Amino acid sequence: MEELSGAQLIAEALRAQNIEYMFGVVGIPVTEVAVAAQAAGIKYIGMRNEQAACYAASAVGYLTGRPGVCLVVSGPGFLHALGGMANANVNCWPLIVIGGSSDRNQETMGAFQEFPQVEAARLYNKWSVRPSSLEVIPAVIEKAVRTSMYGRPGSCYIDIPGDFVNLQVNKSSVKFVECCPPPPISTAEHSAVSEAASIIAHAKQPLLIIGKGAAYSRAENNIRKLVDLSGLPFLPTPMAKGVVPDNHPNCVAAARSTALLHADVIVLLGARLNWILHFGLPPRFRQDVKVIQIDICAEEMGNNVRPAAVLLGDINAITKQLLEEFSKRSLKYPSNSEWWKRLREKILSNEERSKDLALQKSLPMNYYTVFHHIRELVPKDCILVSEGANTMDIGRTMLPNYHPRQRLDAGTFGTMGVGLGFAIAAALVAKDRMPEKRIVCIEGDSAFGFSGMEVETICRYNLPILIIVVNNNGIYTGLDAGSWKEMLQYGDPVTSVPPVSLLPNAHYEEIMSAFGGKGYFVNTPEELQNAVKASLADRRTPSLINVMIDPQSERKKQVFMFSICCGL
Repeated sequence: MEELSGAQLIAEALRAQNIEYMFGVVGIPVTEVAVAAQAAGIKYIGMRNEQAACYAASAVGYLTGRPGVCLVVSGPGFLHALGGMANANVNCWPLIVIGGSSDRNQETMGAFQEFPQVEAARLYNKWSVRPSSLEVIPAVIEKAVRTSMYGRPGSCYIDIPGDFVNLQVNKSSVKFVECCPPPPISTAEHSAVSEAASIIAHAKQPLLIIGKGAAYSRAENNIRKLVDLSGLPFLPTPMAKGVVPDNHPNCVAAARSTALLHADVIVLLGARLNWILHFGLPPRFRQDVKVIQIDICAEEMGNNVRPAAVLLGDINAITKQLLEEFSKRSLKYPSNSEWWKRLREKILSNEERSKDLALQKSLPMNYYTVFHHIRELVPKDCILVSEGANTMDIGRTMLPNYHPRQRLDAGTFGTMGVGLGFAIAAALVAKDRMPEKRIVCIEGDSAFGFSGMEVETICRYNLPILIIVVNNNGIYTGLDAGSWKEMLQYGDPVTSVPPVSLLPNAHYEEIMSAFGGKGYFVNTPEELQNAVKASLADRRTPSLINVMIDPQSERKKQVFMFSICCGL
C-alpha cells in the first residue's frame, strides 16, 4: 500500500485545489513541505521575510482570483506573517497561510517556538484551523481555499504540527477532495435594481464610484458598457483605476473632491465608505446624498451612511442587471449638463496645475517632474506597483491606468512594505500568463526600506522588474546633505535629527548592483529618461533607478470648498 508523508499530502492537496504559487521562508518544521510542493508542480518562491512572502501570496489571489500560499515556520515566522494576513483580509483578497507549529507531544512544555498560533490567527483571518489528523488534511485545505474565495474574499490559516510533516499515512485512508469550483454568482433582487435605476434617472448630479471589488469581480466589460450607455461620470478608487481606462472622457478623477462634494446620487460599485472615501460624510459629501450600494457582503451595507438602495451580490452580475434595466429606460445622462460643465472646468484647472509643476526645470526635481517623465516612457499596459506617502498619492494622479488589476498599492489597510512582494507576485503571474507585460514598481525611499532585501529574491529568480525609488531623503520630507551635516553639529543624531529624516543621498541602486541587477543613480530629467529607456530595453535583467528629488517636495496644495456644507 502506498504511503505519503504529511508534507507530500499537503502538497498534493494544494495542487488538487489548483494552487500554483507558494511563497515563504523555510526552516523547522516546514522545509519538507516546500520540497514536496515543488515535486507536485507548485512554484515555490523563497523570500527574505515572511511579511513580504505573505504580501506576495495575497497579491496572487487578487490577480488570479485563486489564493496564493504563504508558508512560514512556527512562532516568530508565523508572527511575521500576521501583517500579510491582516492586509489580505482588509483588502478582501484570497490567501492561504500554512504555518508549522510545535510537535503535539510537546505542547505546553515550552517547545521550540511554541505559540498559540490558531488562536492568534483568528483575529486576522476568515478561518483558522489545525487538522486533527493527516487523513483530513485534503478536506481542510479544500475548505480553506473555498472559504478564502467565497463571499467576501479573505485570508485563511492552517496550522501544521511539526510531527505531522514527516509522519506517514496510508494513501487509501486519506479523504481526498475534488477541486472546489469558483464562487457561485449571486444577483440582486429585481425590485432593488429597478429602484436603483429610478434613483439614478432622477439624479441631477450623479456619480459612479468604482472600487477594487469591481476589479476583483472582473466586471470591467459590463462597467464600461454601463458608463458608455448611461453617460454618467465615474471616479475610480486607487486600485480600481483601469477598470474603465483613466483616459475615458467620463473619468473625473482629476476633479475628485468636487465630484464627491457635490454629487446628489452616488453609485458604489464594489467600493466601501471607509477612510479612502471620507466615510461618505460631510464636509466631504453632501448631507442629503443618496447612496446606491452594490456589494458582495451584506454586513457592509449601511456602514456610515444609510443607503437609498441596496444591491447585494456579485458586482459583475449586478452591473449586467443595471445594463438591462437601463436599456429599457433609455437612460442617458446629458453631456451638456451644468454638472458636467462644472466637473470639466475643475478637471482642466487641476490638470493645468499639475502640468505646471511637472514642467518645472529647477533641480533637484519635484515629484511631478519625475512622474511626468516616467509616464511618457513606461508601457501603457504595464502593471504598476506603488507605495509610499507622497510617492503613492501623487503617482496615483500622474500615472494613468488603462487596464484592470494593473495597479497595486498600499490599499485599504494603508500598508507600507507591500511593494516588492506585490511586484514579485505580479512578475510571476505575468511570466506565466502575459510574458510581454512589464512590471514597474515605484517606491518612496522610506517604503523601499521595509522590504529592500527582496531585491535579492528578484535577482535570484531573474524577474525583470523595474524598481524606481523616488528618494527625498525621508518620510514625507527630508534634509539635503548640507542641512544634515549642519544638524549633526547640534549633537547626537538620536536627539537632533528630525524623526522623518533618512540618510541623505543613500545609494539604494547599489543594492540591486550587488545582486547582479542594474542600478542607476539619477539627478536630472535627462538621466532619468536614459535610465528608464535602458531598463525597459533589457527584458532579462532587473533594474533599480534611484531618483534624487528635492527633499522638501510635496503635493500641490489642495483647494477644498465648504459652500454646500455651510448652506452658502
